[in-house]
Amino acid sequence: MSELRIEGLRKAFGETVALDGADLAVEEGELVAVLGPSGCGKTTLLRCVAGFERPDGGSITVAGKPIDHLAPQARRIGVVPQEGALFPHLSVGRNVSYGLRGAARSGRVSEVLDLVGLGGYERRMPHELSGGQRQRVALARAMAPRPELILLDEPFSALDAGLRQSLRGQVAAALRTDGATAVLVTHDQDEALSLSGRVAVMRAGRIVQFASPSEVYRSPADSWTASFVGDAVWLEAEVAGGVAATVLGDVGTDAPDGRARLMLRPEQLRLGEGEPNATVAEVEYFGHDALVMLEPMNGERLRARVLGAAPEAGQPVSVTVDGEARAFETA
Repeated sequence: MSELRIEGLRKAFGETVALDGADLAVEEGELVAVLGPSGCGKTTLLRCVAGFERPDGGSITVAGKPIDHLAPQARRIGVVPQEGALFPHLSVGRNVSYGLRGAARSGRVSEVLDLVGLGGYERRMPHELSGGQRQRVALARAMAPRPELILLDEPFSALDAGLRQSLRGQVAAALRTDGATAVLVTHDQDEALSLSGRVAVMRAGRIVQFASPSEVYRSPADSWTASFVGDAVWLEAEVAGGVAATVLGDVGTDAPDGRARLMLRPEQLRLGEGEPNATVAEVEYFGHDALVMLEPMNGERLRARVLGAAPEAGQPVSVTVDGEARAFETA
């Protein structure tokens, strides 16, 4: 068993509190993403688990055993840093085999290189590889000794957008195939939602929500999480009997009667040909879809995401809401 348990983890640098009682539980064979803005404590969390920082309080266990007292090299944890950090004077094969011992090392090198799609690259040197290939070698090196846990520290941040997207799937597939338990630290919400089985949203040194990607997106724990994970559309409403009266008409909600602040996702706003209740202010076209800025007859601007052809600026449109709205208390 190689599950990770973090309980009440605390770490401060002088007067700056980086971790303020963080809790996290990662099951064996699971890939979990820790998602949060810069300065939220996610990198400090990773460094404490790796042993690069010593926490001020709390506990860390891997496979049911406490590791707080162990040196980094004794923790059986693999780390994939942002830049890969390959040894430039060693071949790909020797980079991957660096942490291996015994006669089976060559077989394991070939196995993990095949997993990351670089079979036959053993003799290549790091300078002969692209950025994405170097990151895959770094992953193979971390996987090779079959560690209890693999930590990925924003491993795609230095790559261009197209390469980053293709590499994500390859990395996730390699980890699943090898049965690895892994934690990915990132500030990229698309990365977190698309790669992981569960997402831990972090703010101000604490995990504020830990759930599946779909639950985090559709049922955020609070208004901050709603705005941070995905694009949020906010509507002020008066609720009565499960129906909210808004500038876009009646919307279903599970909020109690009274004033409420409703959250919708832009794709829930549907543009039709009925009685116009908004005007198109701006359109951002992306090919596969478009973001449409709407000005309701009575209210602030709203964002809708539409597939296919988008209306033109200045065009009156009928806007309806698909599905229910998530409600939060008014300030």
